[in-house]
Amino acid sequence: MTKKSTPAPAPRPVRAAFAALGGCLVIAACGGGNGNGNGIVFPVLPPAPAPAPAPAPMPSPLGTLDGSVPLVIGHRGLPGLYPEETKASYEAAADAGADSLETDLHLTKDCVLVARHNPWLSDNTNVADVAKTNATVAGRKRTVPPVLVDVKYPPIAANGPAKYNSDLTDPADPKSVLKSLVVDGEDHTNDWSITDFTMDELRQWIRGTTYDAKDQRPTDLNGKLPILSFQEVIDIAKAKSASTGRALTVYPETKNPIWNNAQAIANGCGPVGSHPLEDALLKIMNFNDLNRKDAPIFVQSFEPESLKYLRSAGLKARAVQLVDGNDVNYQTGEMIYVTNDVYTFVDGRPYSWTLAGNPKFFGEMLTPAGLAEVKTYADGIGPWKPQVMLHTIVPFVTPNKGLADVNTIKPTALIADAHKAGLFVHSYTFRNEAKYLAGVYKGDPTPEYLAYFRAGIDGVFSDFANTAFAARQAYLKETGR
Repeated sequence: MTKKSTPAPAPRPVRAAFAALGGCLVIAACGGGNGNGNGIVFPVLPPAPAPAPAPAPMPSPLGTLDGSVPLVIGHRGLPGLYPEETKASYEAAADAGADSLETDLHLTKDCVLVARHNPWLSDNTNVADVAKTNATVAGRKRTVPPVLVDVKYPPIAANGPAKYNSDLTDPADPKSVLKSLVVDGEDHTNDWSITDFTMDELRQWIRGTTYDAKDQRPTDLNGKLPILSFQEVIDIAKAKSASTGRALTVYPETKNPIWNNAQAIANGCGPVGSHPLEDALLKIMNFNDLNRKDAPIFVQSFEPESLKYLRSAGLKARAVQLVDGNDVNYQTGEMIYVTNDVYTFVDGRPYSWTLAGNPKFFGEMLTPAGLAEVKTYADGIGPWKPQVMLHTIVPFVTPNKGLADVNTIKPTALIADAHKAGLFVHSYTFRNEAKYLAGVYKGDPTPEYLAYFRAGIDGVFSDFANTAFAARQAYLKETGR
């Protein structure tokens, strides 16, 4: 058998050159000689490019309603370090990174919106000390006791006490409300009312002090810093927005609006049946161009009727329905609203519901149907922390120390339900002191913030804006930001 003739293979170097240059024999005309006379040159190939760096991982989505960074709300400024609702407190909150300056609003005797937490003055001002040397102030202490009024709903234990305190000591005289000091059923006889002083008098005589955890917070500035009008709080927010380059919002609360309106009407701030507190708020919002949907303001209230009136009167800015509660069943984590004392009327249900004979409690607002109702007049809710996170002791032991023994925290359905209804959630109140922290956090406030941020909270009311800001930075870093 004859073998098929095949050509001899080319030398391996030449074959390699062919492969490298697509078969081109490298001679002088195809790249020149190499000086050794053989007419062949091998190309110098560049090194292979380094692999492209892997793209940076995308940040984890945030669980807030619109995917934005959760807000740090300076609750009464920075009262953990300064007397609450004073200029120093608000400026420090802004400098510490707060996005919003929160304040409570009352009406003075001359119908000016004033920033103060409670309308009775002895617990957050130096009024008692001033009264020792100022006869005018001393003489304005309210000493007439309240009268007890029957509730209009069924007076059964499940609805709370059968009677509540009223400051309308003479039903035939609407101005009799200026003699007692009873706020939403809570008796403060032998104290001073903010509605008995003009704004100028408050500035002249009264100074702010610490309130919560007053035995643990700095007191060196107590009695030294003037009380502010709401306009002054707005001015601070504007100035700090300009100096920091951040658009700070203000976060006013119509505080005790039924009581405030009765006081204001008796003081001549409006006719019978009017709403002087809300009307004053709308007026100052319009004056400062804050009555827009995107204006740097949130209007809050525990009283749904106050927010509903504001909407009907032309409020266009964002509104927040605050939601209260009295206590927690640490075995189940369920909220307790009814108590056998005055706090059923103060924290268990909106005061307008008591007056209207509605026996339901704040928890009604947190059901899907309740949230849908809130959405008709508000843009968000402001619940108490245990309404957002289930606080339980597992295994449950008796007796227990309450919050200090809470060892299990997990989200309730509230954030998800509120977001489904189109409502944001701003929860209150975050504080550094161990007595305000569940035992599971071991006295460290940062893990508490992180738990709420991870659950998708849209904002936190904090007495320590500096701590809240640092915790948020840690959370954002955790999410890849």
